[in-house]
Amino acid sequence: MPTLGLFATNMGVCATAEGAERIGTLAEALGFDSLWMGEHVVAPSPWVAPSPIQPDYPILDPLVALGFMAGVTQRVRLATGIVILPQRNPVVLAKQLATLDVVSRGRLVFGMGVGYLEPEMSAVGVPMEGRGARADEYLQAMRALWEEDAPAFSGRHVEFEGVDAHPRPLQRPLPVVVGGHSAAAHRRAVAHGDGWYGYLLDREAAARQVASLREAAANAGRDLDGFTITVSPAERLGPDSVRAFGELGVDRLVLVPRLELSLADLEEYVRARAPERVGAEPAG
Repeated sequence: MPTLGLFATNMGVCATAEGAERIGTLAEALGFDSLWMGEHVVAPSPWVAPSPIQPDYPILDPLVALGFMAGVTQRVRLATGIVILPQRNPVVLAKQLATLDVVSRGRLVFGMGVGYLEPEMSAVGVPMEGRGARADEYLQAMRALWEEDAPAFSGRHVEFEGVDAHPRPLQRPLPVVVGGHSAAAHRRAVAHGDGWYGYLLDREAAARQVASLREAAANAGRDLDGFTITVSPAERLGPDSVRAFGELGVDRLVLVPRLELSLADLEEYVRARAPERVGAEPAG
């Protein structure tokens, strides 16, 4: 059976110290396996499509918020879901993620994507064009800093040698989950990642995505043994649907509560969807 994670633990009512701690510790106590934090550095104001949020909707920086969550939880895995990689300096981000893995005692999952919101990318100073290739290069550079004895990298957007960075992540390798529904995202996941994340998919859409992912792996000659498939379901979960997602090859389901819930309503949402209630595998 898939395990169960919880999304948006840095957004809305969780964009406060009290809210993040209450929901994060509750989810851990109920057997959720992971807490996922999304990223939007800025939002278009006034709102324009395809922005998922209004400009005044609160979102904590996921890396800072995960550092806070590492201090108030003990077991639950802590995930970025997702960091928009082309918007970040890869050398600085590699240090931040290594730090998070150390202070969380090896509980970090690095979820990454390439972005889709042009006003946000422009505000950060990164062009939309070529963002996929930029993300691929950034990830390779970060892995060099995490894994090589003498880190060095030379690419179009980042270059370094004669440097080092410690402490390294406790997890070797640090798990990297690539988000995105395109064929390019599937190729990126099997080429550079340890897993894939699909956002708001019903079972039919998830089946198509998993099939495309497996095709990309076959074309790349990659064995998907140990490769994790994570999906945020676009349907209400119960034992039958959890089992059906598991039969598709999904390893983890990450619940996405409505963004406008009050703290009390979010607590009730989490309690009502605890792993034992919906038939998911509780965290060990």
